[in-house]
Amino acid sequence: MSQESSSGTAADTPSQAPSASPRAIRKLSARRRPEVVAVLLFSGGPIFESSIPLSVFGIDRQDAGVPRYRLLVCAGEEGALRTTGGLELTAPYGLEALARAGTVVVPTWRSISQAPPPEALEAIRRAHEEGARIIGLCTGAFVLAAAGLLDGRPATTHWMYAPTLAKRYPSVHVDPRELFVDDGDVLTSAGTAAGIDLCLHVVRTDHGTDAAAALARRLVVPPRRADWQTGQRHMDRSLPEEIGADPLAEVVAWALEHLHEQFDVEALAARAYMSRRTFDRRFRSLTGSAPLQWLITQRVLQAQRLLETSDYSVDEVAGRCGFRSPVALRGHFRRQLGSSPASYRAAYRARRPQDDGDRAGSAPEVPAARRGGASGPGGPGGPGNGAGHGSVHAHGNGHGGAGGHGGGHGAGAGAGTGVGPGSGTGIAQGGGPGGGPGGGPSGGPQVLAAPLKGDPDAYTASARVPEQSGRSDPAEAATRGRLRAGRGLGAALPGPRDRP
Repeated sequence: MSQESSSGTAADTPSQAPSASPRAIRKLSARRRPEVVAVLLFSGGPIFESSIPLSVFGIDRQDAGVPRYRLLVCAGEEGALRTTGGLELTAPYGLEALARAGTVVVPTWRSISQAPPPEALEAIRRAHEEGARIIGLCTGAFVLAAAGLLDGRPATTHWMYAPTLAKRYPSVHVDPRELFVDDGDVLTSAGTAAGIDLCLHVVRTDHGTDAAAALARRLVVPPRRADWQTGQRHMDRSLPEEIGADPLAEVVAWALEHLHEQFDVEALAARAYMSRRTFDRRFRSLTGSAPLQWLITQRVLQAQRLLETSDYSVDEVAGRCGFRSPVALRGHFRRQLGSSPASYRAAYRARRPQDDGDRAGSAPEVPAARRGGASGPGGPGGPGNGAGHGSVHAHGNGHGGAGGHGGGHGAGAGAGTGVGPGSGTGIAQGGGPGGGPGGGPSGGPQVLAAPLKGDPDAYTASARVPEQSGRSDPAEAATRGRLRAGRGLGAALPGPRDRP
């Protein structure tokens, strides 16, 4: 099973926000050691996800300032463990080794449509009851949910499988927008490479920022990813595969094709020939999300695409996505993606300055220099070669300075003009020794200088770079947990039906 990362990309700071309902973490059993990490592997899991905790916790990097963990690789079932490309793995330990671990990591699960082995689920439950920290990477969240450890908790998984997780386990508060979720003694990550981010977060929690930064340098990854803070989150608008054969599928397809129109859930219920109450119940049973939440999310995703691919104003984007006003778009956009529409577009374009083919490789056009209001004498021209180019500094529209000394002979008049109301730069030209004062604007090219701070309209040669959202907070948060329990967003942001 190949799975894409919810990448991109963000700091882990959002996932460390204080939980709305802090949980009391059980005291670790005496037979368990906090530095012991057990990685639970199953046959059929992809090798990339399986290898993440092995690399993070299984290699001695004390020379780089990374404290050492003791790794136990455990088989979650009998027989050979087959993985990507037909490889077979042999785990040195079985389920009994989980009894010694202070942390248990389930890096992946082979199929979201299959139930994990009961023996493995029981071993995970026992570890949690004895105070062990339980971590599910990517589809490993399905194993934690099957064990009942995610009931009533916030969690995340690969965005492609988030709606299925929300539908199958309605008591789990699935938020596919998060890179990872730390709920104290139970942690989950989004898809594939997000597992690295969560493992770095665990090291940071256990041993501090310096240790996590040293490990990140060795792994050649950023200690914290910033794209999640600037709205570059991976989401999709499709629905779980199970809805394909349901009568509601036609209504959903119509809604996705008419997002530019203003309609509400009542209209969708009428198209399905159902009462609003029946429609809400059927829709939630199929997707794990309320229809109103799903519809708002689809409009936000459509707005996200238009902000990325068009030059429509925010007001126009709101109208083309079915929002009644730009204010409504801004509010929902910020709640869904963590930034305003304008900030999202600016950050997106700043990251992709060469995306537009007509802009690629073209030099910015430099407008002609403005003339200032005050007059003043030009300064002397510097020595030049040939045609005798030299720079002058003038205040306002002063006379050009003396021509530069160049080869040849003849009286070259200094010709330059100041730029802007403050000091600027002109060009003095002469064919030989400099002559008298210049008479008017320079005949040669002009070099623009920075205007004085007092003139807000003065031209500057620097490119305009949109502001981006700030990076993660400087201090490490003591509390952890990302709880969006009240949103019930589970199936709002599903993935495509085909494999990534």
